[in-house]
Amino acid sequence: MDSGRVTLRPFRVSDVDDFILWAGDDQVTRNIRMKTVTSKEEALTFIKDVCIPHPWRRSICIDDRSIGFVSVYRWSGNDICKADIAYAIAAKYWGQGITTKAVKMAVSEAFKDFPDLVRLQAFAAVENKASQRVLEKAGFTKEGLLRKYTFLKGQLKDLVIYSLLSTDISVAVDDKLL
Repeated sequence: MDSGRVTLRPFRVSDVDDFILWAGDDQVTRNIRMKTVTSKEEALTFIKDVCIPHPWRRSICIDDRSIGFVSVYRWSGNDICKADIAYAIAAKYWGQGITTKAVKMAVSEAFKDFPDLVRLQAFAAVENKASQRVLEKAGFTKEGLLRKYTFLKGQLKDLVIYSLLSTDISVAVDDKLL
């Protein structure tokens, strides 16, 4: 897969058919808070009510077709210096380096869009080794284990926390340093 075909862009209503292909897959949504969509109407509502108005949610695209998402959630008040990053991608694209490329692109854009951002952090379920590898390849540092940290799909989960600081940036995007 030519990683040059991977782009990030805001969601559009016209993404609905592609969106339901991955957001309707339990394999894709099992490790994220988003529930699996079950109909085109539900997908359209989610795009209109959640994706489009979100301050920093991008569609991960190949040839402008939505295959996943990456979001940056800014904190507020005294914690405005940090943000959480989350992502998911269609199962058929797992293991091809696409998610890592998208996360690197998102990191670059987020630090440009939010000049006062100091810390970008991510959480991965302990059993989600693929997501942990994505974060490590994208330059994040594993900080530790958060035991019995959150409920996810009705189960109390241990999470691993990762971070990337603005001062850490030496992440390569298209073989160029940020």
